Amino acid sequence: MGIRSTGLRCLLAVAVVLSATAARAGALSAWAISRDGALELRTSPGVRLQAYFEEGAAGRGPRVWVDIPGAPLRTRSLRATGALQEVRIGKPDPYTTRLVLEFQPGTRLDPRQLRLVGTARDRWRMELRGVPARRIAQLGEGDMDASPGAWSGRTAARLPAGGRYGGSDDWSSRGRSTARTPLSTQGLPVVPRGRFRVVIDPGHGGPDPGAVGIGGLRETDVVLDVGLQVARLLQSRGVQVLMTRTSEVDVDLPPRVSLANSSGAHVFVSLHANALSMDRPDVNGVETFYFSGGRSFELARSIQEQIMAISPGTPDRGARPGRFYVIRRTVMPSVLTEMGFVTGEIDAPRLADPEFRRRLAQAVANGILSYLQ
Repeated sequence: MGIRSTGLRCLLAVAVVLSATAARAGALSAWAISRDGALELRTSPGVRLQAYFEEGAAGRGPRVWVDIPGAPLRTRSLRATGALQEVRIGKPDPYTTRLVLEFQPGTRLDPRQLRLVGTARDRWRMELRGVPARRIAQLGEGDMDASPGAWSGRTAARLPAGGRYGGSDDWSSRGRSTARTPLSTQGLPVVPRGRFRVVIDPGHGGPDPGAVGIGGLRETDVVLDVGLQVARLLQSRGVQVLMTRTSEVDVDLPPRVSLANSSGAHVFVSLHANALSMDRPDVNGVETFYFSGGRSFELARSIQEQIMAISPGTPDRGARPGRFYVIRRTVMPSVLTEMGFVTGEIDAPRLADPEFRRRLAQAVANGILSYLQ
């Protein structure tokens, strides 16, 4: 987004992390100021949103507003308490809904830290950094918990109850599972139901496909499929699962870390697939990274062992230290696993195979549950 000039004021466009298709008719279905002081939105799927910030003029506080294609939920104004003075929903033109947050004079917001983050095709979140959550009253309209892409806990999109996303066990979009063998919890370790919370982080997404390998195999397709299946398996064992994304959206690294750290999770697992030059199909292998030793190392070793058990012939690159942002900045035991090379002659055909991805998901879930045991 660029910078727009309106007379003497300069409006700073806040980065929109979710990259959508060209703007088309859409609508605001629900909005909320959450208990942890964030703006949450539910819209029609796949629309393009624009977010803006304006410094407070004399006698006025700063404003944040979001423009959404489509007619308003309804035009209205809500008075608030604390740092947030008012929420307005208006119609700047016949084709746009505008939601405005107006803050009390003297409130300080840093526009560099305001990011509107897409966590699903119809879900958005902006953390209002700089204002303590206790100073922002909870408000909202509409049903934020409606499927698809329902919010889980305070920050993340998760699979609906029962473990399905999109209403089907057989995903038909590119790269998703078409495995004929159903997921099975047979042999998975048993842990106390309701005690543990796990964040699953499928890397990349949306316009960022990650690594692209043999036959056009995309990392994002592999890790999202595996991640959704891991979530279902963990849920079947009574583990609460939060996902940083559940569809093809691009979520920046800081929001992934932020929603993990604010969730009270016991474990964070980031799923990736490796790559090298297409001229080096001889390079294959599985490796799992941790930032610090102790519990993170134990988690990495547990997942690494389980993946290697179902990956004969590929090199064991081990559980090893790494400095990736998402495992360096998370506060719980955290790992990043590279489940094989999309450019490898051994790994790529396996990663492209829905049946193997099903086994990968069971291996990752097994590793997590074994660690939690």
